[in-house]
Amino acid sequence: MTSVALDYETLTDIELAKLIAQRDSLAVRVVTRRNNQRLYRTAWSVLKDRPDAEEAVQEGYLKGFAAIDSFAGVSSLSTWLTRIVLNEALGRRRSAQRRIRLLREHSIALLDDYRENLMGGPAASSSPEADAARGQLAKLIEQAIADLPEAFRIVFMLREVEGLSVEETAEALQVPAQTVKTRLLRARRRLQVALAPTLQDALSGAFPFAGEACEALTERVLAKL
Repeated sequence: MTSVALDYETLTDIELAKLIAQRDSLAVRVVTRRNNQRLYRTAWSVLKDRPDAEEAVQEGYLKGFAAIDSFAGVSSLSTWLTRIVLNEALGRRRSAQRRIRLLREHSIALLDDYRENLMGGPAASSSPEADAARGQLAKLIEQAIADLPEAFRIVFMLREVEGLSVEETAEALQVPAQTVKTRLLRARRRLQVALAPTLQDALSGAFPFAGEACEALTERVLAKL
């Protein structure tokens, strides 16, 4: 008796979750490739550092997949993972801030070295993939978004850059939909001061996370499962 090969791309979120619970590597690949960019952008909006954001996404996947049996399908799997990664990024930032505060309180002389290590070192943000993908325009956009207050920045990234709906964003952040609308409006107004309206179309080219970086993250998640 021959078994019928699964078409993973057509499986529902619940079906994929059940396969991931069984450590099905193909199901993991489908889910990570679908969500890597969104989750990276979410983590970056909190941490504002590429290596830290990648680590937060990787750990978020591992925590999510370890608890995949609790996924009930009330929200989409993407939204469910977004909440997990957001919480992971926020936790990492709080821990980093706490460590820096303790270092300051104890007047440790090597604070500058610690900060460099915390941020991944001077060469962390420079890679062939990043150098090729990021032009001057993308850097300008990224900096303007990075300068937004955090509450506005996260909403802007999810709504305008990643394309989530108001409802999806509200669910991911666990805030009312009206709050999402208000924060997005204020974010837009602030960005209009820093960026010309003609730059809006360039947003889709910012925060690249594809190709080798995307595949590498998937392989690291699989290796740790």
